[in-house]
Amino acid sequence: MSEYRICALYSGSGGNSVYICAAGKKILIDAGKNARSLCRALSEIGSDISEIDAIFITHEHCDHISALEVLSKKHSIPIHITDISAEKFDRKPEAFIHRNLVRHTEEYEEYLGELRVRSFRTPHDSLMSVGYRIDFSDDDGAHSFGVATDIGYVTKGICKALEGCEAVVLESNHDIEMLKSGPYPYELKQRILSNRGHLSNRDSAVFGAHLAATGTRFFLLAHLSEENNTPDTAFDEFISAIADTSISVSVAAPDAPTEMIFGKESEVYAFGEDNIGGNS
Repeated sequence: MSEYRICALYSGSGGNSVYICAAGKKILIDAGKNARSLCRALSEIGSDISEIDAIFITHEHCDHISALEVLSKKHSIPIHITDISAEKFDRKPEAFIHRNLVRHTEEYEEYLGELRVRSFRTPHDSLMSVGYRIDFSDDDGAHSFGVATDIGYVTKGICKALEGCEAVVLESNHDIEMLKSGPYPYELKQRILSNRGHLSNRDSAVFGAHLAATGTRFFLLAHLSEENNTPDTAFDEFISAIADTSISVSVAAPDAPTEMIFGKESEVYAFGEDNIGGNS
């Protein structure tokens, strides 16, 4: 298959960032946590912030943007974001991030060389929330992959955007029963379970089975709740919904880089330094 790389630098309520290297370009989807953690994670996978061509933001919640201001003080990296989400930064017009912001309508596309990045709407309780589909072609043909987290439910638009992708980073946030019986306040539980909250293991598995039937071969489950989920729980429910044993499924860790596995057999691959480096 074509050579490209997808790696969750970290994933969860503490911070989110996905590294993608393809068609000679290196991009980040989101930049949560803090600049030091992000740069350290890049170093752990053999990259560097100076190599990043662009950052694409899904939405303006802190766990997806909190590294941006410090990064913008030292680096001139274009930060692509919807205009509505960017309103969060308008409250501080003196902020360094304004040097790098590239504002867009909610559905836009951006080319970086041969790499095309397209946004699509996702339902979440933010000012605006989007996912991304990335497409490029090389000597092996056309390739596409997607990133969709922080989604309350799977809309027709999300389905259309991700169908046919060979690799997808997909939210599998919580086990419904663990959430209902867990320590969260009632109001927070209702928010997470709502159509503007987060995707459950069950809904992720159903959608994953549909995507597998339309051509997706590789999955990286992301944005797991550390209180209301476990890697094994998310993995087991997801893989049980997919009859095709050739599908590869990996599970992103909250605090360590996790490579998407481009192998032939499904396995849980999460939570620890052994995540770094894919199948090694």
